[in-house]
Amino acid sequence: MKIFAVGMNYVEHNKELNHALYKTEEPVIFLKADSSLLKNRKPFFVPDHMGRIDHEAEIVVRICRLGKNIPERFAHRYYDALTVGIDFTAREMQQRLRTDGLPWDISKGFDGAAVIGEWIDKELLRDINALPFRLEKNGQTVQQGLTADMNFGIDQLISYISRFFTLKTGDLLFTGTPAGVGPVKPDDHLTGYIEDRKVLDFYCR
Repeated sequence: MKIFAVGMNYVEHNKELNHALYKTEEPVIFLKADSSLLKNRKPFFVPDHMGRIDHEAEIVVRICRLGKNIPERFAHRYYDALTVGIDFTAREMQQRLRTDGLPWDISKGFDGAAVIGEWIDKELLRDINALPFRLEKNGQTVQQGLTADMNFGIDQLISYISRFFTLKTGDLLFTGTPAGVGPVKPDDHLTGYIEDRKVLDFYCR
């Protein structure tokens, strides 16, 4: 199983992190280790040796068939379900590594850094291309997103990634985070929603 993730896919998030480019010419793709996957409402243990850990709520897509060099017009055939996930990021570590011109995989791919909620069959959703989602922390909404606001849509991302990687059943795609990222601490309670459905529910420890 591969865990793909997309950086800089929402303009407002790029602005809050002071990125020079609000929209990149091509999708920014990185991978997270399979050991970073956290599911079934298991708690996220905040690492105390990595500095500030930020939540980044995202729509996550589940790949359902083998594919390579997939045309964008056929990309919808290659995923069957969506959920809300958290791309946890060791922010200070990421910034330091970027400044030094070094890879920042550790800041994104550490154990537990890819949280996913319960899957919803895509056929049950009204419009995947204009899908609202949100993250609540301790009962307060901290992030809200709409897939229509992504710089690169789901089908574009799948087509692009398949040019370089063979997609396999069970692979996951984190599609990018909207504005509102922020730190977590032990005892924080995170819940995520697609439309009005709660699909994500777990505690930080």
